[in-house]
Amino acid sequence: MVMADRPGVQTAGIVESALTVAELGARLSTTIATLPLHQPWSGPQSIVDNTIEESMREILKTLLTYSMNLPTPRLRSLEKVLDDLCRVVLPPIATRDGVTVEDDFIREIPGVWVRPPGRPRATILYLHGGGYLATTPWMYTIFTAELVRSTGCDLFIVDYRLAPEFPFPAGLDDAIQVFEGLLDDNRTASQIVIAGDSGGGGLATSLFEDARAAHLPEPACALLFSPEVDLVMGEESITANARHDVLPDEIPVRGYLGERDPHDPRVSAVYADVDGFPASFVARGTNEMFRDEIGRFVAKLRDTGIEVESFLAPNMFHVYEILMPWAGVSRATLKRAADFLDRHLTDG
Repeated sequence: MVMADRPGVQTAGIVESALTVAELGARLSTTIATLPLHQPWSGPQSIVDNTIEESMREILKTLLTYSMNLPTPRLRSLEKVLDDLCRVVLPPIATRDGVTVEDDFIREIPGVWVRPPGRPRATILYLHGGGYLATTPWMYTIFTAELVRSTGCDLFIVDYRLAPEFPFPAGLDDAIQVFEGLLDDNRTASQIVIAGDSGGGGLATSLFEDARAAHLPEPACALLFSPEVDLVMGEESITANARHDVLPDEIPVRGYLGERDPHDPRVSAVYADVDGFPASFVARGTNEMFRDEIGRFVAKLRDTGIEVESFLAPNMFHVYEILMPWAGVSRATLKRAADFLDRHLTDG
């Protein structure tokens, strides 16, 4: 259920929606036409790899910058169009090798199941990114299908409520409901992995905080890809890496926070007491805006005695493994994440 289909969520009219799509198409066309001006072939890797990565970065930055600056009704309509497109285009790619993808609910919270062909060894609760403001589970089916293939787990992408219509803690409440629902469905916590990227990675750390407060059991481990763990946005890499990253130069957080202080440990894990957090695999890129805050989070886990494996991808931007799952560095990241998960699962 995309946000546009939720009761009470405003969307743009047909004409305005068509103009939004057309305007985005024009901006993307301009970005593609002007790519040679950026000399995308230059860089530390091969000409082909440099060209692909720089082209993807420019195209994605245009898409995200445009989308995040839209009035919310127009964003919801555009999101609906993109979700409908993903439901048509992505399944043939995602469902290779017997993987299945289908809509479902857990405790009345919508989402998408991605399942391996055989009996799953464990379940991954996946919280998608989008800065707490946008994107849908179906946009994540290619990456999550690769995660399912590499781990042998089934995976539920939670379609949690988004801001600004539903500010914190609405999305967290949905994530907790799904976690409790998985526990009620004959699963033990040792057979549940919490995973997420960007805002979804930040939401995962909020889940650890609230699950501990509610005396819920600790999951087997966590897989976090470029998690958004400091909504203060005060680290040096926020500005230093702005021109290298796919994220908008100005990252909107107030719609999600509402009246909450960004230093609140329930929304910014770098200020949390992380004692009791699960063992975590944390990936980030050297060129992403969240690089330094994620580094602080990793250091805090280690200083607290939490097992953490950190993967720092050279010359990579935010959530590179989701945006470019075919790239060698993305496959290496996924392999490291799967190996980490293997060490923390009890087969059963």
